[in-house]
Amino acid sequence: MKSRIESSLMNRRRFHWALGGGLLGMGLTGCTDSNQAPESVFVLLDGSTLKTSDLRGKVALVNFWATTCVSCVQKMPDLINTYQRFRERGFETIAVAMSYDPPDWVSNFARSRQLPFRVALDNTGEIARDWGQVRLTPTTYLVDKRGRIVNRYLGNMNFADLHQLIDRLLTQN
Repeated sequence: MKSRIESSLMNRRRFHWALGGGLLGMGLTGCTDSNQAPESVFVLLDGSTLKTSDLRGKVALVNFWATTCVSCVQKMPDLINTYQRFRERGFETIAVAMSYDPPDWVSNFARSRQLPFRVALDNTGEIARDWGQVRLTPTTYLVDKRGRIVNRYLGNMNFADLHQLIDRLLTQN
C-alpha cells in the first residue's frame, strides 16, 4: 500500500505532466498567439507600476511565487544570484506575489531577504489569469527581448540550464 506522501507525489507529477511538464510555454490559456507575453500592469511594492511592454529590449524572468511556498522560498537565493549575474547585460526579474499572499508578508519577506529585483503584488489575481491561469507556485516565465515567452517552468528549474538560455537570449538582437 502506498503512503499518502508517495500517492501525493505521484498525483503531483501527473498534474505537472498534464500541464506540459514545465516545458515550452505552449498552449497557455490567457496568453496571446505566437507566445507573446500578455500586456500586464505590475504594481510594485513601492507603489510604482511596470508594464510588460516596458520590458521590451530586455530578457525578463517573471516568477509567480508565495511566501508560504516552501520551494519558492528555498529557490529565492538562486533567483537573486541569477538576477545579479545578468542584470548588467539587460536582464530583469519580476517576482509576482500571488493574490492570496498578504501584502505585509510579501513586503517583510522582500525587505528581510533584501531582494534586489522588482517585487509585484497581484492583489486581484488578474496577472496570474493573464499569464495562463497560474495557480501553482513557483511558476516562472522567461521572456525574450521581443516580448515572447521562451519558456515556462513549473516547480523547480535547473539553474545551470536557465543561465545558458539567458546568456544566449541576451546575445541575440
